[in-house]
Amino acid sequence: MGRLTLKAKLGRTGLRVPPILFGTSCLGNLYEALAPEVKLEILRQWFACVEPAVVADSAGKYGAGLALEVIGDGLRRLGIPPADILISNKLGWKRVPLRGPEPTFEPGVWAGLRHDAEQRIGYDGILECWHQGCELLGPGYAPQLVSVHDPDEYLAAAATERERGRRFADILDAYRALHELRQRGEVRAVGVGSKDWRVIRRIADAVPLDWVMLACSLTVYTHPRELLDFAAGLHRAGTGIINSAVFNAGFLTGGAYFDYRRPDPVADAALFAWRERFLAVCGRFAVRPADACVRFALSPPGVVSIALNTGRPERIRGNVASVQAVIPDGFWLALKDAGLIARDYPYLAA
Repeated sequence: MGRLTLKAKLGRTGLRVPPILFGTSCLGNLYEALAPEVKLEILRQWFACVEPAVVADSAGKYGAGLALEVIGDGLRRLGIPPADILISNKLGWKRVPLRGPEPTFEPGVWAGLRHDAEQRIGYDGILECWHQGCELLGPGYAPQLVSVHDPDEYLAAAATERERGRRFADILDAYRALHELRQRGEVRAVGVGSKDWRVIRRIADAVPLDWVMLACSLTVYTHPRELLDFAAGLHRAGTGIINSAVFNAGFLTGGAYFDYRRPDPVADAALFAWRERFLAVCGRFAVRPADACVRFALSPPGVVSIALNTGRPERIRGNVASVQAVIPDGFWLALKDAGLIARDYPYLAA
């Protein structure tokens, strides 16, 4: 298989992006510290498998900025022209000195870090994160897509409704800063990413967005009608949609985590049963479960790209192949007949 050449418009941004973009939390030592040569090979495989411009999705939170450093370093070592890479930086976490044995921002999640991170959401805080992100990437490369990182988690940390209101005002102030960056031509598109799509909807009602990233919410396992209607509205308005965590954090294809938690085999018995039946239908039709998850997640109109993340360079070509997989209508009909996807899901085997 040669390099993926397909590109689509990201809403009304004028940017053309491939149907797969590459997540980079693994470059920040999520769960394990990858060797430097493995990280470099991951970057090399991006460009071996996808015709530029390649899109990388990163954040100051990923390894307290480590992922951004690895990206900038690796691009320079590989001699990648700046025009061949689009970097998305989700802003809201700033690197600070590590004062204890491990980071405080997500204990037990990141391996081998030498820095900590603190949340900075608001007008000044988001600009601090922006400038630091550019410094971490180093010369030659700068983010062109920016967003506020996990605004749903920032709101959920509020102890009272009054505090929640103040925190939402902080988010709006952060977007004021991001739109000023866009107006000055320092970035090309402003968006939002969240695991709670209702928070995306609230922000989209309050500020103009060029794109949104859905996480863990529009998958073969979960696709509520209300969310599909919202996505259709975004499409009509010209707002690009990126879909991420389409395996529900790996669980749907056999992983141990579901939406970043370990499900309990007893309390979550229905979830395990759903996966067993889903994998059985995949086996009956000789469809790779990953292909089914990716093709479903790409099916709603307006979804232009899927964000996939792996710390294994050898898996990147398979991830790219998933976005091009051809799956027969009979497979989707079987999932509908088994009650595994909504019977009235309109975009596949309708």
